[in-house]
Amino acid sequence: MKSQLLIVDGYNMIGAWPELVQLKKQDLLEDAREALLNRLSNYAKYEGIKIIVVFDAQLVPGIQQNYKKYQLSVVFTKEEETADSYIERIAGELNTRLTQVTVATSDLAEQWVVFSQGALRTSANELYKSIKKTEKSIAQDSKDMHFIDFRRNSPWNEDQLKKLSEKLEDLSKDK
Repeated sequence: MKSQLLIVDGYNMIGAWPELVQLKKQDLLEDAREALLNRLSNYAKYEGIKIIVVFDAQLVPGIQQNYKKYQLSVVFTKEEETADSYIERIAGELNTRLTQVTVATSDLAEQWVVFSQGALRTSANELYKSIKKTEKSIAQDSKDMHFIDFRRNSPWNEDQLKKLSEKLEDLSKDK
């Protein structure tokens, strides 16, 4: 089975997801980036996929860098390179027989370019819905895990439970 790699256009998500749009409007772009990385990290861990998040250096000039955060690869492009051109380049390079690349962006031109290279594409809204669904699954699994070893303190001892069980059988037979 192919390993899954999701390449995310970071500022495209920030401009589309409701919570992140609010942070951006309040001039809290760093907080929006952090919230995006946090949610993507949980998604990646739960779904078992690798994620590369790409941000334009245009909004943070002069800081070209690559680093790992929350087990995600985070890339700030060179000052003269857009996130779109970076994503288009690496999507073609990384999409192999062993790796299926999916690009998350709502930019239609970018979607067509990566699709022509054999990569899959998903919109910002589709990724948002997938993440919300995964977050619900995580919450449910967490709730279920809480009760796996949960033992109820019964007021009945073993002998009393045995007698009650026998009584239930006797009453069931009488019908």
